[in-house]
Amino acid sequence: LEALDGAVRRAMETVRLRREVALLRARERGDPDAGAMTASALQPSFEKLVELAARNDDAPVLILGETGTGKGWVARRIHDESRRAGQPFVEVNGASLSSTFLESELFGHEKGAFTDAKQAKRGLLEVANGGSVFLDEVGELTMDVQPKLLKVIEEQRYRRLGGTTELRSNARVICATHRHLPDAVAGGRFRADLYYRLQVLTITLPPLRLRREAIPALAAGLLPRGATLSSAAGEALMSYDWPGNIRELKNTLWRAAILAEGVAIQPNHLGLPSKVNSSAQSDDTIMTLEAAEHRAIAAALKATHGNRSAAATMLGISRSTLYQKLKLLP
Repeated sequence: LEALDGAVRRAMETVRLRREVALLRARERGDPDAGAMTASALQPSFEKLVELAARNDDAPVLILGETGTGKGWVARRIHDESRRAGQPFVEVNGASLSSTFLESELFGHEKGAFTDAKQAKRGLLEVANGGSVFLDEVGELTMDVQPKLLKVIEEQRYRRLGGTTELRSNARVICATHRHLPDAVAGGRFRADLYYRLQVLTITLPPLRLRREAIPALAAGLLPRGATLSSAAGEALMSYDWPGNIRELKNTLWRAAILAEGVAIQPNHLGLPSKVNSSAQSDDTIMTLEAAEHRAIAAALKATHGNRSAAATMLGISRSTLYQKLKLLP
């Protein structure tokens, strides 16, 4: 038993060190999700809230904001700056799974709990014990899952789907949503007791259109390595409203870098809609979506020297999707 205990402890330490090394390498590479967005993504007042949430790592956190405002990045930063940083950070999207599968992801399931449950499975609350669970789009949770989440937050106890044994987890719960939860509570779609429990520490991220002063620094951090912005392109970024917020800014810059083919990015590479103040406009320069897609694919393959996997990553699509689109090329 002593030898087994020692082996388990060494394995845990190895996993922790590997996780820290991976995070540090990601930051060194400048990966946006690992820190290249920099503190400019948050205003000073929000910085203080993030620090407060990181220090009080036993309290749940609710992050509010429109889609693409960086809620996931903030959640990860709260975890990385807390005492839980050396433990797992796992995430699940409440809108991407059915009620049964979401419950299975969070709490785990026993063999035979449902049709495809051929063996027992640990849930994310068990995997992240001592760390943090990031539940994105918490406003989409069904009413039958909400009381179980509330019990975990309040009592740190839960049961696997189809199980009878009560398990414990001290994983911290960080939630995010773009929904207006008070309206959901009033409409009977979200439990009031869960909402009041989650809003102990609330961080609301404003949309990018209301913090345009952050755009230059964000753009500098999100640009692919080696890409540059012309002054005209920088002005175009500042004048656009960014309905998709930081996520749209990131994708726009990556697409523009591909189309620029090594030269400084110009406004036409960004593809942003221009404000037209005249009823007459020449459409001689308008490119069809199909032609623009073909051009982007060709530029990505050229930039990656024909590496289709790397090209698919640059384009933000799966490799299989890229293969399908290549079959349609003339």
